[in-house]
Amino acid sequence: MRTKILFLLLAISCWPLVHAQGVIDEVIWVVGDEAILRSEVEEERLRAQYEGTPIPGDPYCFIPEQIAIQKLFLHQAVLDSVEVNESTVSHQVDMRLNYYINQIGSKEKMEEYFRKPSSEIREELMTSVRNQMIIQQMQQKLTSDIKPTPADIRRYYNSLPADSIPMMPAQVEVQILSFEPPVPVEETERVKQRLREFTERVQNGTADFSMLARLYSEDTESAKRGGELGFVGRGQLVPEFADVAFNLNDPKRVSRIVQTEYGFHIIQLIEKKGERINCRHILLRPRISATDKVNAITRLDSIRQWIEKDSIQFEQAVIRYSADKNTVMNAGLMINPNTGSSRFEYQDLAPEIAKQIYTMKEGEVSQPFVMMDQTKNREVCAIVKLKKKTDIHRANLNDDFQAIKAMLEAKMSEEFIHKWILKKQKTTYIQIDPAWQGCDFQYPGWIH
Repeated sequence: MRTKILFLLLAISCWPLVHAQGVIDEVIWVVGDEAILRSEVEEERLRAQYEGTPIPGDPYCFIPEQIAIQKLFLHQAVLDSVEVNESTVSHQVDMRLNYYINQIGSKEKMEEYFRKPSSEIREELMTSVRNQMIIQQMQQKLTSDIKPTPADIRRYYNSLPADSIPMMPAQVEVQILSFEPPVPVEETERVKQRLREFTERVQNGTADFSMLARLYSEDTESAKRGGELGFVGRGQLVPEFADVAFNLNDPKRVSRIVQTEYGFHIIQLIEKKGERINCRHILLRPRISATDKVNAITRLDSIRQWIEKDSIQFEQAVIRYSADKNTVMNAGLMINPNTGSSRFEYQDLAPEIAKQIYTMKEGEVSQPFVMMDQTKNREVCAIVKLKKKTDIHRANLNDDFQAIKAMLEAKMSEEFIHKWILKKQKTTYIQIDPAWQGCDFQYPGWIH
């Protein structure tokens, strides 16, 4: 390690550094045996600018300090043998790359924006995402023993000035019973025939798969990229799609028609890399007729009337009739995917549900209505029951104990991490170029 530090000190005293490509760079910080380059700061600044992430204060002070903090955690993670799942890292990188391509317009435009090939962008993202995940796990490990007792939580709440007690938004708990109106056989055949026509046009060379995807695919996000999904693992795809996609070997061929919960697909292979695949697809969904919607609404209205007459409980009706597999075994109770709890703020609900329950009272059941199932992007018919409603209020221990507990845990964790960084600064070799020292750092211990 001393040899590496000596090398870094020589580098920091011989600025600027000239890369093989002729690009000027500088070593601006050294933390332990790791260097921070000016180019790293510039790249983070550019990425934050593109993603719309606000940078507090001077980016040339804030960004290198944040990188230095990350290096402290990464060094500790090596000592504690903290590792992350590489397939999860790849999945996150693929999602971010697809986001960039979708927002910028194409892979070529993305490469032009970041001034480097997509392979290099991907490798940098792999390092960045892997480090972020390691740091998160390291912080969780450091703070894992922070578990305030009920007495701690009460003391914390009672110590808060009255005007510092947060306002809690209105929240609701909702149960749902939904139907998927049946799709006529004729409509299913129409969709399949359309996909057969697309396949024939691609196979005989009269049309390009990606062009057809842009024009006709009902997966609107991938359609913008010519149907391209980006590199994904088998577990990231629904089984029916994955079984066909991972058996493709010829990029010039088009798969058979595949039916999934989202509709009907045809697939074209782009590239395979080990256990991951990149492919294009075209998705078409059968249309539900107005008559079938009316029939589903009529059936739901009959069930609602049975519930109103106490001929059947809402929970029993869910188990017997609901097609929502995510809630059927939970008596229809919806779970907030953002929090894991059954509480929703109005903006977290599907607009159609929020509109129904806004004026309802606890225990009431709505009239039947049509809504979009966001997971499948298809129309369903539903009724909902308002199980519980909490109006906007100042947090209190009876209704918001878990929220207050989370506030205290966050405060204790933040204080612990702050002290840990201050302590780590004292035991870590740190060198900062004088031109980069004139900053009001969050942690003043960088300069000894």
